[in-house]
Amino acid sequence: MTELKNDVFLRALLKQEVEYTPVWMMRQAGRYLPEYRATRAQAGDFLSLCKNTELATEVTIQPLERFDLDAAILFSDILTIPDAMGLGLYFAEGEGPKFERPVRTEADVLALEVMDMHKLQYVTDAVSSIRKALNGRVPLIGFSGSPFTLACYMIEGGSSKEFRTIKTMMYQRPDLLHRVLDVLADSVIVYLNTQIDAGAQAVQIFDTWGGVLSETAYQNFSLRYMQKIVAGLKRESEGRQVPVIVFTKGGGLWLEKMADIGADALGLDWTVNLSQAKARVGDKVALQGNFDPFALFGTPELIESEVARILAEFGTGSGHVFNLGHGINQFTHPEHAKILIDSVHQLSRAYHD
Repeated sequence: MTELKNDVFLRALLKQEVEYTPVWMMRQAGRYLPEYRATRAQAGDFLSLCKNTELATEVTIQPLERFDLDAAILFSDILTIPDAMGLGLYFAEGEGPKFERPVRTEADVLALEVMDMHKLQYVTDAVSSIRKALNGRVPLIGFSGSPFTLACYMIEGGSSKEFRTIKTMMYQRPDLLHRVLDVLADSVIVYLNTQIDAGAQAVQIFDTWGGVLSETAYQNFSLRYMQKIVAGLKRESEGRQVPVIVFTKGGGLWLEKMADIGADALGLDWTVNLSQAKARVGDKVALQGNFDPFALFGTPELIESEVARILAEFGTGSGHVFNLGHGINQFTHPEHAKILIDSVHQLSRAYHD
């Protein structure tokens, strides 16, 4: 593999000294970019875009051509694993992802098996292709959904506001939900290790829906399975450490417990005060975040002042990767994203003397 020219992101995740605070954005390759929309139209639909190695590589690289980002993230979807399990993933226009065969009955649960990685060869091919196209420019992040988040979609049959179906299973038949989560955790371990073998230099676990749980349920049905994944991941490749980031949206109440599962960094949403978070986790983990994506709809002056505030909250020293508190909104003006990224680079140097 080509030698890495910019490793600031990886060093920050490992709490090593850096010259400035690195920055990337969740969903940085996406609908807010006109070039992405053009490529997606060329592909025909979202899943076809994910499964086309050349086009998935193209859209992963697109934001790096516009912005001075410190990492690229694989263009894919968190629902590739349940799709490979044969649940019939499709995207309804204006409604988000849905499954033709949701997991609802005991028979459905008992039929689940760790997915065949051959069905996800397109993801491995994309990782290898993107690494080659990056040519050492910045590191590549691989990712997966957390077991609980994947189970939400699989059991609800798509997106949900109440999570009534999965929570009913959780309280009525916790044994069934634990089996679903066990199979998913084993699947995520295989999936992420395969991405690392193909060239991913860091990995992130997206626990989008863990924050809808009570504290006890979060520990039993979400955190426990992310800990299992972290313990099963390859932590070195190509002679370097492969950092692991865990991000639970709405998980700010449980940072101390999250910091104990063995990950290198925790992602934070915008509800968390970075200074307090830093004090709570100590030297255990680096922190990633946590600009409110909708602040990108503010004026350039507001965006810069929010960047300054967040950098000041974290303060001096390494261990901070600047990011949004969740994915960038599709209606964001690309020029505002550029202001964010440039402001991070310019203003953060004062904290790394």
